[in-house]
Amino acid sequence: MSRAAAQVDALRRALARETEPSSDFDLNPETVLPPGRTLRPAGVLAGFLPGADGLDLLLTKRSPRLKHHPGQIAFPGGKQDEGDADPVAAALREAREEVGLDPAQVEILDTLPTHETVTGFRVTPVVALIRDPFAPVPEPGEVAEIFRVPFDHVMEPARYSVQYRRWRGQRRYYYTVPFGPYYIWGATARMLHALARRMGS
Repeated sequence: MSRAAAQVDALRRALARETEPSSDFDLNPETVLPPGRTLRPAGVLAGFLPGADGLDLLLTKRSPRLKHHPGQIAFPGGKQDEGDADPVAAALREAREEVGLDPAQVEILDTLPTHETVTGFRVTPVVALIRDPFAPVPEPGEVAEIFRVPFDHVMEPARYSVQYRRWRGQRRYYYTVPFGPYYIWGATARMLHALARRMGS
């Protein structure tokens, strides 16, 4: 069995395990969230594709000119629009728009439990395989860069650390999993950490 095939099998086993929803507030248990809050549905694509030594994860660096989260590392994806059947459809549509990924090249493995963000979204991470050949095309004005991270880097819980920043007058703790010049943190790192924990269970 090839390295990539073994990693796909490990992914499938991990996705079959039950876990709880996650949140940007997981590391800040003192935060009191309004019980009647309304969260907007969204979907992101955690897409793995063949690399030089096994699978790689496809990620983007957002344009520094964007109003929200400029320059941050993110999955392809976004909010669910009226025309989207569900968050999975939203993730696929956004991936086509942001990185030029044809949905026909995507094999969806499963979804992770939802993740609540500080910006009021309920995000569904869609874990999938991307079939070659795929030549990514960044969406002008929204995506500054498209890059890959090795499977073993993001699926190893020991590579994650907890850091904090001042946010609304308080310390906000979050996960990070840097890779070279890319500072992967916040919601993206938290969702990846949830998957990495499943892999290690």
